[in-house]
Amino acid sequence: MSRVSLHQHLEDIGSMDLDALRQTWSDRYGDPPSLRSTPMLRMMLAWRIQADAMGGLDADTRKALARTGSVEIEGRHLGVGARLSRTWKGRPVEVLVEEDGFRWEGRLYPSLSAAATAIAGSKWNGPRFFGLRDTQ
Repeated sequence: MSRVSLHQHLEDIGSMDLDALRQTWSDRYGDPPSLRSTPMLRMMLAWRIQADAMGGLDADTRKALARTGSVEIEGRHLGVGARLSRTWKGRPVEVLVEEDGFRWEGRLYPSLSAAATAIAGSKWNGPRFFGLRDTQ
């Protein structure tokens, strides 16, 4: 693919809606990711097309990424036994950090975000819900 052709593909991606992005992904790579975020799918598709045309990550970058290790679940750094609390809709809420997840009202959740979502009844970022992250 020439640089002009690559540039045109990337420009086209910038104006596609979610359905068009999914169709383009499907045509090129098979089943598209099950994302509902147009900006995220747009970035992923643009990266894949550029990687195909220009070779992707070099060996040094791949090695550096492999050395980073696994990602720690946010909130675990507080330590097993830590309690996170806040008031939600006038009601006190408390989540306990455990070895295998986050416990709220007797139920264990795999992530702080899953617990926050259960508490709020809608999708929430757990660290933000409990004030562990800046709101900006």
